Amino acid sequence: MEITRPNNLADALEARAGDPGSDLLAGGTDLMVEVNFGHARPEHIIALRRIDEIAEIEDRRIGAGVTWARLEESDHRALAQAARTVGSPQIRAAGTIGGNIGTSSPAGDGLPWLAAVDAEIEVASKARGTRRLAWSDFFTGVKRNALEPDEVIVAVILPEDIPANQEFAKIGQRSAMVISTVSACVMRHDDGSVRVALGSVAPTPVRASRAESLIAENPAPTDAVLEEFARIVSEEVSPITDHRSTEAYRRHGAGVLARRLLERCLAR
Repeated sequence: MEITRPNNLADALEARAGDPGSDLLAGGTDLMVEVNFGHARPEHIIALRRIDEIAEIEDRRIGAGVTWARLEESDHRALAQAARTVGSPQIRAAGTIGGNIGTSSPAGDGLPWLAAVDAEIEVASKARGTRRLAWSDFFTGVKRNALEPDEVIVAVILPEDIPANQEFAKIGQRSAMVISTVSACVMRHDDGSVRVALGSVAPTPVRASRAESLIAENPAPTDAVLEEFARIVSEEVSPITDHRSTEAYRRHGAGVLARRLLERCLAR
């Protein structure tokens, strides 16, 4: 196995251009699990831990190399909540938001927040420079995305209008260090409109647009509206049955979880 350890982004892009499709390693909390179980046998790894340019946090930019441990202290309430649910303290100290994005698992804890804020994913290559993709264009399927073989994920780009009133939670088979069966992020604007994003209930993170429209029309929802909201959310997801849950449970859980998070937002 060959390992390249670039000290800056330009060198990382050079290495990636020289071996398109090589494996990128940030925290290693996903890739090394696959290696340890014999599911992956990488021939060339490009290690990104030394690249300071992708480990910075600015007002509307989160570097791909920022760890979950740092994001636990984020000013974005739901992102911090999501960060605290990622594995153990050791995993959070190593794992990065860029790794979560690159793995593109439907169960990625950070992905519903990205969908809820309408984030863009910034990627770069030596040949074409930098480009930005909407989250909905970047995630294309189960552990699939639009990253080209010679590209590296650089950062998450945030819009200006992120509501402070936001909540995240997930359902799992145990109370800690668990892969989500259902995850959700709900945000509420000052005008009463909401954003609802969910994970583990479709091949990619999804927004519940019909449920969002219902609350836009009823910014002070009654119990009946909240019940309808939960029902619509459960209809908008497309879960599967696997070893962690059934399709029916995920569908029901999505509606219940989204309603609970909306109720928390309404109470603030």
